Order: sequence, then C-alpha cells, then structure tokens
Amino acid sequence: MTDNIPLQPVRHKKRHDNKRRDGCCPWSRCCGGGDFRPRTVWLGHPEKREQRYPRNVINNQKYNFFTFLPGVLFNQFKYFFNLYFLLLACSQFVNELRLGALYTYWVPLGFVLIITIVREAVEEMRCFLRDKEVNSQIYSKLSTRGTVKVKSSGIQVGDLIIVEKNQRVPADMIFLRTSERNGSCFLRTDQLDGETDWKLRLPVACTQRLPTAADLLQIRSFVYAEEPNIDIHNFIGTFTREDGDPPVNESLSIENTLWASTVIASGTVVGVVIYTGKELRSVMNTSNPRHKIGLFDLEVNCLTKILFGALVVVSLVMVALQHFAGRWYLQIFRFLLLFSNIVPISLRVNLDMGKMVFSWMIKKDSKIPGTVVRASTFPEQLGRISYLLTDKTGTLTQNEMVFRRLHLGTVAYGMDSMDEVQSHVFSAYTQPPHDLQASRAPGATKVRKTISSRVHEAVKAIALVHNVTPVYESNGVTDQAEAEMHYEDTCRVYQASSPDEVSLVQWTESVGLTLVGRDQSSMQLRTPSGQILNFTILQIFPFTYESKRMGIIVRDESTGEITFYMKGADVVMAGIVQYNDWLEEECGNMAREGLRVLVVAKKSLTEEQYQDFEARYVQAKLSVHDRSLKVATVIESLEMEMELLCLTGVEDQLQADVRPTLEILRNAGIKVWMLTGDKLETATCTAKNAHLVTRNQDIHVFRPVTTRSEAHLELNAFRRKHDCALVISGDSLEVCLKYYEYEFMELACQCPAVVCCRCAPTQKAQIVRLLQERTGKLTCAVGDGGNDVSMIQEADCGVGVEGKEGKQASLAADFSITQFKHLGRLLMVHGRNSYKRSAALSQFVIHRSLCISTMQAVFSSVFYFASVPLYQGFLIIGYSTIYTMFPVFSLVLDKDVKSEVAMLYPELYKDLLKGRPLSFKTFLIWVLISIYQGSIIMYGALLLFESEFVHIVAISFTSLILTELLMVALTVQTWHWLMIVAELLSLACYIASLVFLHEFIDVYFIATLSFVWKVTAITLVSCLPLYILKYLRRRFSPPSYSKLTS
Repeated sequence: MTDNIPLQPVRHKKRHDNKRRDGCCPWSRCCGGGDFRPRTVWLGHPEKREQRYPRNVINNQKYNFFTFLPGVLFNQFKYFFNLYFLLLACSQFVNELRLGALYTYWVPLGFVLIITIVREAVEEMRCFLRDKEVNSQIYSKLSTRGTVKVKSSGIQVGDLIIVEKNQRVPADMIFLRTSERNGSCFLRTDQLDGETDWKLRLPVACTQRLPTAADLLQIRSFVYAEEPNIDIHNFIGTFTREDGDPPVNESLSIENTLWASTVIASGTVVGVVIYTGKELRSVMNTSNPRHKIGLFDLEVNCLTKILFGALVVVSLVMVALQHFAGRWYLQIFRFLLLFSNIVPISLRVNLDMGKMVFSWMIKKDSKIPGTVVRASTFPEQLGRISYLLTDKTGTLTQNEMVFRRLHLGTVAYGMDSMDEVQSHVFSAYTQPPHDLQASRAPGATKVRKTISSRVHEAVKAIALVHNVTPVYESNGVTDQAEAEMHYEDTCRVYQASSPDEVSLVQWTESVGLTLVGRDQSSMQLRTPSGQILNFTILQIFPFTYESKRMGIIVRDESTGEITFYMKGADVVMAGIVQYNDWLEEECGNMAREGLRVLVVAKKSLTEEQYQDFEARYVQAKLSVHDRSLKVATVIESLEMEMELLCLTGVEDQLQADVRPTLEILRNAGIKVWMLTGDKLETATCTAKNAHLVTRNQDIHVFRPVTTRSEAHLELNAFRRKHDCALVISGDSLEVCLKYYEYEFMELACQCPAVVCCRCAPTQKAQIVRLLQERTGKLTCAVGDGGNDVSMIQEADCGVGVEGKEGKQASLAADFSITQFKHLGRLLMVHGRNSYKRSAALSQFVIHRSLCISTMQAVFSSVFYFASVPLYQGFLIIGYSTIYTMFPVFSLVLDKDVKSEVAMLYPELYKDLLKGRPLSFKTFLIWVLISIYQGSIIMYGALLLFESEFVHIVAISFTSLILTELLMVALTVQTWHWLMIVAELLSLACYIASLVFLHEFIDVYFIATLSFVWKVTAITLVSCLPLYILKYLRRRFSPPSYSKLTS
C-alpha cells in the first residue's frame, strides 16, 4: 500500500487546442470570420448563403504586405540587444553626446537590419509561392453552364465539386455521388489523422440514385450542417430534398463526409462544399505558426544584459572617481557611449552570417541529399535536442505491408520457403481425386497430404476473410470492360480499408489462389489451374476497435458448403478457438520480431445451423433497445470451438536505417517519443520492430481510462514499474492530463521511450508544449503528414520528411529531410558543429570588444578619467571589420572531431545537452582573459612609449591586432586553408592601411626597430601565458573529444 501515493489533481488553465484561429487580421469579423454557426447549404447555389463564409485559401505566411516591415522591425527591437544599439545610434544626433562620426554607429546597425529584412523577405516569398501553388490547383465544378474549371481558392460553400481518383479534396464536403458500381468510395486520411487504414465513405442515397450528376442542379435540396469544430471523427447533419413527393429527409454522419486534405482512393466523386478556409477541419486542427526564437539567441541576449550592466557600472565608477563634478549626468552618458564596445554590435552580424553559413553547409552535405533549411535563424538548436517526438506512418515506416510468416503450429513458412506453400496449393487443386486416395497408403505421404491440406485450407481462408475489392483499370492495351471480363492480371489493383488486408490478398495471389472478383454478395477466386471458384457472401462482420476481429460466412457454390471464417488479434481469438498449446507462445515470438499477428480460424456450418443463426441475427438487428449488444450476443453464439487454421505475420516495412538511427539518438541522450494516430497494436509492433523499445525493456500498456479514479489507479500501477516503455492511447492521455497533468508528465519523462497512439493532431502539439513547459528542455518533432504540422510548428525544431503523401509537413517545418535516417547526421554532425561554432564565435566577438573596452578604461583612468576616445574614426570601425573580422568569422569552419567520429560516438552529443560550450563559466573565463590582455597591452604601451601620444596609439593598436590574430590561432582546433588565408589577409590589410592612417599613427616610428621589439614584447606577454595554460590543460585534463582525435 505504500506505493499508493495520493495524487493531487491539478488546476490547469483552459487549453488553447480548440481556440478560434482568426489569424491576426483585425478585420476578420467583417470578412466572414465571426463566431462559428450551423448553416443551411443549398446544392449548387452559393448565392443563397445566409452568412458570409471565409475564402478557401491556405495561408502559412507570418506577415502580409502591410505588416511585413513593422512586424520584422518589432521582432528585432523587442529584444534588448537590438534596442540598445538603436538608442545608441539615435543618441549621436544630440551634439553634447556625440563622440565621433554618425556612420560609426548607424552603418553596423543598418547592416544588421538589412540582412534580417532580406532573409525574412526571402522566407516569406518562398512561403507565399508554396501557398499559391496549393491555392491554384484546378478542380471541376458543376454549374448551370455545365462543368467549369475553378481554382481551389475560388471554391465557395454550396459549390458542387468533382474530385478525381488520387486527387486531394479541396474543402470539407458532403459526399453526393460516386462513379463506383458498388456505390461507395475509399478515402486516404493519413494526412488528416495519421491512420493508414483507408476509410469507406457512402454517398447520400437520394442523390446517388439520380440518373446523372447534372441532375443535382435540377432538384431543390439543401444540407443542414453543424457549426465548424475540430472533431474529425464525428459529424451531425441532415439532407433534405423539398421537391420530392413526399419530401426526402436523410440523416448525415461522418460516413457521408469528405474532409479537406484527404485523398480519394477509388472512383470519381461529387460533393457539395459545406466548410471552407479557416473553418476546415484540417485547418482547425493546426495551430498558427509561432515566431520561434533559438535558445542560443536568448542566452546571448542574457549575456548582453550582463555586459550592459558592466557598462553602466564602469561608467558610474568613472564619474564617481571624478567626484560627480560639473554636469556629471552628461558625463555618465558620454562614458556609456565611450565604453559602448563592451556590448558588441558585431556579435549580431557575425552570428547571423554564421547561421547562413551553417544552413548552407547543411544544404550542401552530399551525405544527406535533398535536405532543405527553411528557418535559417536557429541551426544551432539542432545541437541541443533532449526530446525527439516522431510520427510513425511514413516517418519511421514506409506504410508498405509485406507478408513475412505463415505458421501452422507444427510447421512455419518464412519468405524463403514460400515455394513450398505454392506447391502445396498447386497440388491441392491439380491432383486427381483417385491419386489422393492412393497417396493415403504410405505413412510418410499421409503426413505430407495432411500438411498439404492444412496449408490449402489456411490459404483459402486468408483469400476469403477480408474486405478487399479487386478493381480493373485500363492499362493502354486492354480497356476496363475487357479486363474485368477476363480478370486481366496486369489491370487489377486491390482496394481495401487497410494495407494489411491488401498484403494478405497479394500473398495468396503469389502462392496461386487469386481474388479476381467481388461485389456486395459474391466473391470469385482463381486457382493455379485457372478454374474460377464462386462463393456467395452470406454475412460479413466488419472489424471494429472493440471486437478486434472480423468474420465472414460464405457458401461454396460448387459444393454448397457453408463456412464461417474469422481472423483477429490473438488476445480475443485465444478464447474463441479450440484448445491448443502453441498459439500464445508463437504469437509472442512473432510479435517480438515486430510482426503484426493475425489468428485465422474457421467453423463449418450445416444449412440448419446457418438458417437458425440468420433468423436470430435478423431479429437482433430489428430490435430497438440494446441493438448492438443483442447483435454481438448472436454473433458470439457462433464464435465457439472454432478450428485454428494458422497465424499470419505481416511487417510494416521500416524506412531505411531506422534502427541504427534510433540507436544513435538514444546513445546521444535523446529520449524518443512516438506519437501516432494509428491503432495501439500497430504502434506497439512498430516500436518493437524499430527497436524504439529495446529487447530487454518491459512495456507498460496504459489501460483505457475514462474517469479520474480510474486514472488514479492506473497511474499508481505505472508508478511501481521501473525502466519500462509506456504505451498509452489518446483518450486515456486526455483524461490523465485533465486531472493529473503534473504527475503523469513526471512519470512519462522518466520512461526510456513513450508511445502515444490514436493521437489527434492537436494532442500531438499539446504533448510537445507540455514537455517544453515541464522539462524546460529543447524538443524536436519529426513527421511527414498534414496531421503532423501542429506538432512540427509547436516544437523548438520542426523537421519534415518529404514522404509519398505530399509535402505539407516538410513545407511547414524548419528543416526538411528526404529520409528519417538523415536525422542522425543532421543532429550529431551539423547540430553539434553549429552549436559549438556559434558558442566559440560569440565568445570570441565578446572577447574582442572587451579587450578594446578594457584598454579604453585603463587609458581614461590614467588621464584623469577623461571621456576622451583612445581610438577614433576608421581605427575603431576597422578593428572589428577588415582587421579582425575574417579570422574571427573563420571560426565557423572549425571542428573538434571529424564527422565520421561524431556519428560513431554519439555520446559526444550528450556534453552539449548541459550547455557547456556557452555557459556563465566559459563567459567569465573569456571576460578575465579580455581584462588581462587589454590591461597588459595598454599598460605596456604606456610604459614603453617615448615622447608622443601618437606612439601609444601605434604600439597599443598594433599589439591589439596581433593579439587577436594569435588568439584565433590559439582557439582553432582543426585548421582549414581558409583560416590561414583569413589570418594572412587581415595582417596584410593592416600593414597596407598604415600608409593611409598617418593622422592616427606615426608611419616613420613604425619603421623603427624600437617599435618592433616593443610590440613583440607586449604581444608575447599577453598571449604566451594563455598558450602555456592551454597546453597544460590538454596534457593533464583533456576534453572527451581529444581522446578520440589523438
């Protein structure tokens, strides 16, 4: 009982998942963006609308034409760093505060702003062009003038739109007609809800019965639809035809809808548009893109505040030492301007340019081809990811099912022994009856015969128990009607609600038993000899998430035998089939291999048994009260003592190198969470198959909970488990977060891996947000579908995988990759390098500015605390540009280990998660180095100068330039030829410019031996101790990466 720690319910703020997304436009209410209301939609008459509806446009832009410049400038100046430099530059318009030429302050600030504005403009233009491409897709619309072409953005509520096979549904519609003979269509919804199963959709019966699609415009009818909401799994509405006799009323449910962002998988459909624009279910399930700021930028912003504090303190000390004489408040401002270099504006310029270089390196990496950087403002974020949240379908898996195993209890057939299965099936249909009798004599052959018949029975069962329909299409040689008549193999494609089903039927075809035809009441199989077997479908019991099984009763037309076939999950089938000693063990073995296991069974029925069942079944279906319970009871009366035929193992093929990539991420200290819209069993199988959950780890499947007390009990049960992966469904997760948010997140964050299944798109984003709030760590979200967009935009780093299902996720992401395996290199190599280089660059730029500020402070204090600049005009601008910019910026090419080593030892990435490359400790070390070097150079120059002040400037400035160049050389870990060029070029620029700097520096003095030895002595004293300290540190306390490079 000690484990039952009372859990305190949390009082949390109302979530924003279903908030209205009116955008940032203040006039949205006028433009049809008011409160969502139910609507009456007249078929084919958009002009009859009773309210204004939003335009059917996709808009992923952050700004519009009018808000772009104010928005970009606001986002720049809301941070202390930029606001400080703006105030600094503006102060130079006041004569009493002016210290030098205006250009020395405005040029650097203008340069920073121009770079930012151009970068944002390019990204906004790319976004605009991508949106334009989607909004310009052409569709056919039924009108009184016939069929007309209309752009996706021109579609209105009430329009009758024709959508072809494999075309994206452009708006939320009610399904009116289909070209399919069976009067239904399949829909691919993985871009909306992440589920791989195809959904069956039914047209409105009244409109499907009309002779032609054009007749839709001749009838007086309307659809009443509920107000727009985020629930993609439910819909309430009615269809009314007024001119019928009597008027027709039909109820509408989710089965009659075609939501936007889904794809028509069969036939051509006609629908009436009921929701557009921001009222679409898919749009309401995506959050507005937020303006992301990198953690590194926030840390640098924090350091600049510390530097600003130091600047104020130094200025106050200087004025205090003057005893606040005269107009001391003006002196404070002059000192603030004089020491303004303490906060370096070149820091922003260097970091922004560095980010561009890092982004360019990612794009040009030949080992991750096709990678695109869409947000070049924070590539260094990739080096500090603690949580990776990934989608399953299309991201970890290819969504291609492959049949791997057939198990009959005593014998199993893998991929390498399918020819044996083929020969058994062939012999079952080709051996004459008298040969079968003769073969029973010898014992060995009898065993073989028994195996042969068992294999044949199993294959026949798999070929019959499904909801797959073979469809024939013209292939250019054979037309559709002819292909259908002759069951042409090359023209046949299989349609089903689940790819698992298709893979099973394709496998039976490969071993000789082919499904060639199917309608509502019959099914045709073709044997290896070409004979057609006809079966009448008497009853079908479809798969549901509650029953976890499907059944079918068929009559063999040739023999009249009635057979009840069933397949389902092992957990439910174990209690239905006859007793056996191998089912549980073999199911466990196949599941550990990551296979989806189905148990197949059969039961032969006599005519009397079936008639009795049918009478009870029909009676149960007619009952008004407890219908579903009575129907289930009748079916269960059949589901007893069934003959176990076989187990099937199907594998959802993983993307290339998923397992090694996940292992790399795990070794790097990154916790991986899988968030999917798919079923619990499927998600668990994939987690095992991908080794997201290692072989020696337990899995805790969180039982479905609906109430607070149930959640309490289940959380207590979970609390007792240690080092086990968690699998939880979206519904249970919602209940836990409602009552025990803090406790649940605390327990989940301790898990080595978490799998959330049946997750809605907004739930995925909610999980990301909670991880950020609860842990304070950086998150990365990876996905490939439209249902992953919210999660990708909410995460600190969003990575989109360009999959088969379009580019919606990759376009909304910060980084786009072509394969999941590229993520390893993106984080381990580019993320790590970008962060380490940015840290080195920022600290070096701060060091460069602090050096010159220390020298200014020493100079002012020696000359009676005068607010007189040590270096003026071009010297001060040249110092942070042409004299030192190239060597300092060349640090973006530095690397501590080769990329191969970084991939081989992902443990190196762990060091970065603690933020050591840029911390208060490293910052303090660089501050002390700057004060030491600045003091040595200035005091050295004051001690060694001869008669004139201009000699102090010459000695100190030359020593400062040489010190900076030597410090870059001290910092570099791996030399690049461009670094050497940068060092030599900077030195050459300085020597060449001395000719033009005669107003600041005595050119004749520089040519003397006295100048050379003094500069050499000062430079050696400022740099040599640091070189010695670096050598001793590498010798006695080497960093982890140096052990790998030595």
